[in-house]
Amino acid sequence: MNPNRYFSSDPAQRQVAAALYETVRSLPLVCPHGHVDPRLFSNPDYSFGTPVDLLIIPDHYIFRMLHSQGIPMEQIGVPRLDGDAVESDHRKIWQLFADNFYLFRGTPTGIWLKDELSSVFGVQERITGQSAQRIYDQIADKLAQPEFKPRRLFERFNIEVLATTDAATDTLAHHQAIKASDWSARIVPTFRPDAVVNIDTENWAQNIKALSDVSKIDVHDYKSFIAALEQRRAFFKSMGASATDHAAVTAFTGELSDAQADVIFQKALKGEFNSEDVALFTGHMLMQMARMSVEDGLTMQLHVGSLRNHNEVLFNAYGRDKGADIPLHTEFTKALKPLLNRYGSDPKLTLIVFTLDETTYSRELAPLAGHYPAMKLGAPWWFFDSLYGMERFLDSVVETAGIYNTAGFNDDTRAFPSIPARHDVWRRAAANWLAGLVVRHILDEDEAHEMSVDLAYRLAKQAYKLPQADPQHG
Repeated sequence: MNPNRYFSSDPAQRQVAAALYETVRSLPLVCPHGHVDPRLFSNPDYSFGTPVDLLIIPDHYIFRMLHSQGIPMEQIGVPRLDGDAVESDHRKIWQLFADNFYLFRGTPTGIWLKDELSSVFGVQERITGQSAQRIYDQIADKLAQPEFKPRRLFERFNIEVLATTDAATDTLAHHQAIKASDWSARIVPTFRPDAVVNIDTENWAQNIKALSDVSKIDVHDYKSFIAALEQRRAFFKSMGASATDHAAVTAFTGELSDAQADVIFQKALKGEFNSEDVALFTGHMLMQMARMSVEDGLTMQLHVGSLRNHNEVLFNAYGRDKGADIPLHTEFTKALKPLLNRYGSDPKLTLIVFTLDETTYSRELAPLAGHYPAMKLGAPWWFFDSLYGMERFLDSVVETAGIYNTAGFNDDTRAFPSIPARHDVWRRAAANWLAGLVVRHILDEDEAHEMSVDLAYRLAKQAYKLPQADPQHG
């Protein structure tokens, strides 16, 4: 792979970008938000399985693209909810993927996979129908070696800290197993209460029963519900959590009285709620989560603007998270006003906001983060976690908010082997963007060098309240 990939074609900017990138190339990876399964690390002998188990079946970016071209999910081996048969020949699935790899040209997925296959597995030829089985054998051979167990890769990737995302009802058994082992890596949970907070979640009543069981608090009304959530947050924090994570369709926030909240809660227990109840309760609970973060110090993340499971046929056949989530137009200025007026100037709160509506970057989010001390801007997320998405983000928000009202970068991925590639794209994109400011004499080069380290490393640690010990760097 070209060492100057993703840098400007302008020679002066490319030279500065390469120098800035060299500053951050080998810095440890800080991964404060993501969805890697902690089971990978609780068992020292965990096996990824086949190349298809690792790279195809769990990756909604891949089967989303293939599905868009009319390739049935069954042919990719994605399990059905009804248990009906799907393709089980992993070499056949890999061949189908390779035959269609051209679909990913120019996409973030194509960039990540090329980098991942080259840097992690040593694959030096392009994926095509002709090379498919050779590459499959090469990856399969590597996965059988001890050096490719998850713990060894974690060390090889130079990950300083990795946060998983865990339901409020999770016992964190795998995190406990990691802590009890003689392995010193820092892997921490993140408190994600959506399945019990968003009352329109499928199986919500069963989730409340699970919350009662795990918290040892009989959750039967709004007061006991809040007590159980506070108990779980305290447990997560005792296990090393530094953050919470919340997903909502909109950024609406608003406060209900305890009595009003209990009316909705009781309706939800009976399955008698309506869409207005859903919006009011979620908005109220975001206020409560901000209040709890002020009290316990956990950084609060808010991911807004995805209409999830847009394809109902796919959802009914395969379940959630199957590549059918679509961005929505989102409003923040009025929606966040109640929360920010109550807690936005409190030094004990850090609120990191992510969006799938790029039009809000310069119009709403950067001005809000450029004013309220508690608010930080999350990295380009999901559909915009891409080379050009990163450039658009930096162009849009820095002019108003500066880089120091952002939270740096997080990879937000389930695909563990892709983590180094994702961080590398960010580090290269940021270096190239900063180099553009240097060659236009907006920044001095020493300022750009310091900012490149901030964007790659320090800002994430600060936003997520992780220990601030600068690594050695050139």
